[in-house]
Amino acid sequence: MRQCSRSVGFLATMSLIAGTFPALSAGPSSTDWTTYRNARHGFSIAFPTNSFADEPANENEEGRLMVSKDGNARLLVGAFENADATTMAAYRAYLLEQNYPGAEIDYAPVRDKWFVLSGTRDGTMFYERVSFTCGGKLINSWALLYPSAERRQWDRVVERIARTYSPGAGRTGTCD
Repeated sequence: MRQCSRSVGFLATMSLIAGTFPALSAGPSSTDWTTYRNARHGFSIAFPTNSFADEPANENEEGRLMVSKDGNARLLVGAFENADATTMAAYRAYLLEQNYPGAEIDYAPVRDKWFVLSGTRDGTMFYERVSFTCGGKLINSWALLYPSAERRQWDRVVERIARTYSPGAGRTGTCD
């Protein structure tokens, strides 16, 4: 999984950064949302603008990391080419081992082209959705990590983000 390991670095590193942080001071009650679209991979996702800083903490052609205004929550979204043809099952196992060791998983559906990993690790809630597009040639992912003490408020944000997320199929939408 050489390519998988290198490409996953963006999301994996950001997941580890979010491992421990203090509780949020205010929940993300939001009516103002904006949509981020990635030109290279074609995915899009909406997020609450009053909960996240105006500028991304990190952005490149593969994705973006947004940090909440108080610095306690992280929204990561990205995609990368699956050059090693890693299977969805193998990638899921990799994420569990690398990003969420010892986590208590409370929601983990697996479908034909996507899966979710959601649970708690070291006081941090995580929700990660991974989609395999273009016949498995492209792996799209988004994750929201936040203090478990604020689960009720952030779970509503997760639900809304999940409804807005559209995995990508390349620049033209045709798996080019």
